[in-house]
Amino acid sequence: MAAKPIHVDIFVEDRAHEDFMVALVERIADGLNKAVEIRVRSARGGHGRTLNELEIYQKSILEGIAGLSVPDVLVISIDANCSPYTKMRKIISRVIDTALKGNAVIACPDPHIERWYLADAVSFRGIVGPLRPLGRRKCERDFYKEILSRAVAGGGHVPILGGIEFARELAQSMNLFRAGKSERSLKAFVSDLRALLKRL
Repeated sequence: MAAKPIHVDIFVEDRAHEDFMVALVERIADGLNKAVEIRVRSARGGHGRTLNELEIYQKSILEGIAGLSVPDVLVISIDANCSPYTKMRKIISRVIDTALKGNAVIACPDPHIERWYLADAVSFRGIVGPLRPLGRRKCERDFYKEILSRAVAGGGHVPILGGIEFARELAQSMNLFRAGKSERSLKAFVSDLRALLKRL
């Protein structure tokens, strides 16, 4: 009899997170021969609102409101923005209910999720097109969105969604070791999720 799939809830702040994280979680689970069933829970409207909605979501699943159930794994994906990566992780961690902490994994792209899209220049080149070196980390709003969108256009594609349309291919194809060397926050997430999935 086949093992029951691991139920994973992914709580994200926007569509760029949603598309990339679903594909990345599926890839990591597949690499461990673990079947997963993913439900996406998303918030809209900036950091403060995202953290507030995370609290409401947790209360709802713990109380079984609207048929919601506690997942085996809770992935929370929120940008560091201009806060230091470790500080934002602590802020998110403090919001996680104690009943869920043991099965929660934080993805905190530093400073924004688009840097994860761009983390492996070699695979990016094969899927999208050439990518210039990213240089020193910038925290300006939309800075990496613009780099991603320009790279998509430079590769001869129409950036209908600003590059989000390549989320699945990039997440599934990138060399995670190389990407993790480029993006410490990505390496931390991959390591934490693998460890939790192995334990289940």
